[in-house]
Amino acid sequence: MFNGLSAFPLTPMNEAGIDETAFKKIMARLVKANVNSLGVLGSTGSYAYLTRAERKRVLEVAIDSAGSIPVIAGIGALRTRHILELAEDAQKAGASAVLLAPVSYQKLTDEEVFTLYREVSSHLSVPMCVYDNPGTTHFTFSDELHARIAQLPNVASIKIPGVPADPELARARVDKLKSLIPAGVSVGVSGDAFAALGMNAGCDLWYSVIGGIFPEVCQQIIRLSESEDPALAIEQSEKLQPLWALFSQYGSLRVVASIAHKIGLTDETNLPKPLLSLKGVQENAAIDKVITLLS
Repeated sequence: MFNGLSAFPLTPMNEAGIDETAFKKIMARLVKANVNSLGVLGSTGSYAYLTRAERKRVLEVAIDSAGSIPVIAGIGALRTRHILELAEDAQKAGASAVLLAPVSYQKLTDEEVFTLYREVSSHLSVPMCVYDNPGTTHFTFSDELHARIAQLPNVASIKIPGVPADPELARARVDKLKSLIPAGVSVGVSGDAFAALGMNAGCDLWYSVIGGIFPEVCQQIIRLSESEDPALAIEQSEKLQPLWALFSQYGSLRVVASIAHKIGLTDETNLPKPLLSLKGVQENAAIDKVITLLS
């Protein structure tokens, strides 16, 4: 499960609720590509905007659609008691693992984050992925904190936010983290623009946003990195620079939502308000160019 491509699908929605028909279309696309796992209700899945009941329903649809592919369920929330409720829902629904980011309104201390993971891990019967996402949570993990958390029961993976652009520094980054955590805990790269670098540097898997729409593109880069030609993996990633630029400018969620509509997977309105997909002439031209690159 914690290897290869973990694809993070969009959760299409409007103010009336979840667009289950569109979500099933996206899921079918990922199942057909036989991704290694499905990261449902991550940031791309807009988990923070959904009620507990909505999250339960998304997870039910995902697990029903996934077949034999493992589903990793996001359980992030502001309060520990709500996280524990979501963890219970995920386990009852049949999720293969959970994904937890230290979401907070008040800035958290290292001890508060450690205590959170310790309490949640003690209530789990499935593996947990530690979601290190400082761009969203505004909390920065130290490697030392990762090492403490990785010793907890049920912690099975760490989702890191990219790696340095220099290949040698990227390798050193991944090697250092792996030297501090148990051998059975995987390290997965996110930040799609850095994924080829991360896989070349020794990451075990790619937690991918664009993989939730165009999984084959990501699978090709992973294959090149793992066994064929790491330099070509970088070259293939660099060809997608227009996409990485859009991610950087507008945020990956808005870009992926716009792509999903453009290729007929969702209605034009597919994000929770106040979020909006890209609609300007210049933005639409850029999206069209990216779709051509990905197709």
